[in-house]
Amino acid sequence: MFNIKILTAGTLNYMSLTAGFAQQESAAPPKADRRPMNVLFLISDDMRAEVRAFGSKLALTPNLDKLAAEGVKFERAYCQYPLSGPSRASLLTGRRPTTSGLYGNREWFGATYPGWVSLPKYFKQHGYAALRSGKVFHGGIDDTEAWTEGGEPRTWSNPVNLAPPSSLDASEVRAHYARTTALDVSRASESDRWEALEGEKAKRHGDTRTADRAIGYIRRSKETGQPFFIACGFVKPHSPLVAPKEFFDLYSVDSIPLPSDFASLPMVPTGFPAGAIRPKNADLFINRSASPEEARAMIRAYLACVSYVDWNVGRVLAELDRQGLRENTIIVFWSDHGYQLGEKGKWSKAGSLWENGARVPFIILDPRAKGNGKASPRTVELLDIYPTLVDLCELPKAEGLEGASLAPLLDNPEAEWGRPAYTVWNEHGKGITGVAVRTERWRYAEFFGLGAGAFLTDPAADPHELNNLVHDPKYKDEVERLHRLAAEYVDGKTER
Repeated sequence: MFNIKILTAGTLNYMSLTAGFAQQESAAPPKADRRPMNVLFLISDDMRAEVRAFGSKLALTPNLDKLAAEGVKFERAYCQYPLSGPSRASLLTGRRPTTSGLYGNREWFGATYPGWVSLPKYFKQHGYAALRSGKVFHGGIDDTEAWTEGGEPRTWSNPVNLAPPSSLDASEVRAHYARTTALDVSRASESDRWEALEGEKAKRHGDTRTADRAIGYIRRSKETGQPFFIACGFVKPHSPLVAPKEFFDLYSVDSIPLPSDFASLPMVPTGFPAGAIRPKNADLFINRSASPEEARAMIRAYLACVSYVDWNVGRVLAELDRQGLRENTIIVFWSDHGYQLGEKGKWSKAGSLWENGARVPFIILDPRAKGNGKASPRTVELLDIYPTLVDLCELPKAEGLEGASLAPLLDNPEAEWGRPAYTVWNEHGKGITGVAVRTERWRYAEFFGLGAGAFLTDPAADPHELNNLVHDPKYKDEVERLHRLAAEYVDGKTER
């Protein structure tokens, strides 16, 4: 059904997924007729950098690998908030969470900031067909009016609580977790599971339909000739970890290794502040421990969902080629945040200021870019996407954007940059409880309120982030520098 080919030599060592299309050639140089550039905006939900092109030893992702090889791969790209709603609101409005105060999944940015123009609306205002398929904004808070077609009615239009942070004592924290227990129990039965779909259920899965709709948009756009901004948002590998069985069959559960810092329940590594790990999981293994066998099965399911997204990405890109639109289309692939798959006992993204929680796969393929085929080691933020696309499409500069155009890195992926990436978390709605600063060398994080403290890790030398260097005298100057950056970023906005 899904035309999946597996080549083996004793064990699974090579795999190719196809969508029934011929191998794509490198994009041709743009023609000289100065047509407006189209944008194909591909999104994955909850996908950490678990892609072969980004260093994964497990994931089978040939379509994303090919896209990364053809475009510019950003090896150090980070979300601004490890939760879907705030992360997407930041990217799609071009504002930092610390500017907007958007920290939850029920707050529509337009209720508080009616003058802000979202990324798709900005393109629509400048003559583009803004076409939505699947999840772009978080569910229930779509910027409905931004779309020429495909807008979803809003369920929530809640304004942001911009009251100053207040102090929070231990009894309030216990009450907070007590209030969420009932919700967690109900979510456990819904999302804390995996399923390999077969038959009609597999054919009707939502991400397949999302790709089908995007393919339809591409075909129509070829006929109309109007420049397009097509946003195609896949919900996988978000839990529940459900995908067609064919993608589960790509992986043997017995060959899935556990993380070196695997734990059955969330645990704070020795020497790290208590605020570095939430005491409860939010997505998987909710209110229960994870046995090694269950953990391997869940990781396999996550990988199956990643490969399923990859297959759908391949289908959409194939249609772009069939319609002859590749040379005039900027392709962007991103995920809204990372994820922890049992590292330190954590099975979610929420609250994660670790590398796995904040780092995302991020690719831009502009057929005109001189840096295509290369990787950029520079530290970039999802916040940079909005100004980059405005720049690349030669639209008037949008006001108020806080990111930076990545156009210089698309022509020279190793150009000087010097901008760190910031990720924050607000646990109790009382102010920022954690901020991370990522540079090319270091990951530094500070936590506030209960569980306060800081950590410094060297992800290159210590990829599992097991050693807190913050008190090592050798790194005193670096710690002071990163502390200043963190303090300036969240000044006056932390939980007290």
